[in-house]
Amino acid sequence: MALQIFLIAIAAGFIGSLLGLGGGIIITPVLTLLFGLDIKYAIGASVVSVIATSSGAAVAYIKDKITNVRVGMFLEIGTTLGAITGAFLSAIINPKYLFFIFGLFLLFSAIMMIKKSKQELPQNVKPHPVAEKLGLNGEYYDKVLKREVAYNVTGVYGGLGMMYGAGVLSGLLGIGSGIFKVMAMDFHMKLPIKVSSATSNFMIGVTAAASAGVYFLRGSIDPKIAAPVALGVLIGATVGTRIMQRLKSKTLRLIFVPVLIFTSVEMIIKGVFNG
Repeated sequence: MALQIFLIAIAAGFIGSLLGLGGGIIITPVLTLLFGLDIKYAIGASVVSVIATSSGAAVAYIKDKITNVRVGMFLEIGTTLGAITGAFLSAIINPKYLFFIFGLFLLFSAIMMIKKSKQELPQNVKPHPVAEKLGLNGEYYDKVLKREVAYNVTGVYGGLGMMYGAGVLSGLLGIGSGIFKVMAMDFHMKLPIKVSSATSNFMIGVTAAASAGVYFLRGSIDPKIAAPVALGVLIGATVGTRIMQRLKSKTLRLIFVPVLIFTSVEMIIKGVFNG
């Protein structure tokens, strides 16, 4: 069982690092649906996997200057507070509702991904005054387009509010809520998808760490499950970072849509029929 979890974790880390989602978006449903583990332990292992994904991906993205560290640190104010809130809320919510919420969350994410599937880079974005003051605008070298891509940041206040919601989901579901972070930066703040993904990878580890202590003290983190998950996700995430930079933005969105839809349906069904 440990070997199976390890191999699945490698795939989860690889896929999660491509879009800045964190391995938890795969780990939680796999541990509950395939291995029949209690969702509380699945979420505990998932939180650990999110930290591992961030560790494996963040370094490479920062080194290549794709991550916008200023944006990440600014938005962590909202996500960290939200993660602590969500971790405490998870103790008083029925597990079947966690399944149902998780499923709806993934389905919404898939719909948003489809709507943006044809766009390579955001166009005609006017910088927010706060973004200019804090130096949040930036640029990076795109290895596919083979040129420097300069971008502006907008929707700063709305993005910060959405990050609090992302943090609550992270603490509540143990998924790192990376997809919600990516959507906030991609759709609302108008960052390029690669920058959103890389910055999300940087952020999810901090967000998960804020709630991991709560799960550990509650006894929801089982080392026999968390250890192979963390190791596998770390390996997968390290490989994923190398692949992501050589894919088109359109491809990045299309890769994950089928996974999101399938997992969302499975989790909603589990939530409806779980007693």
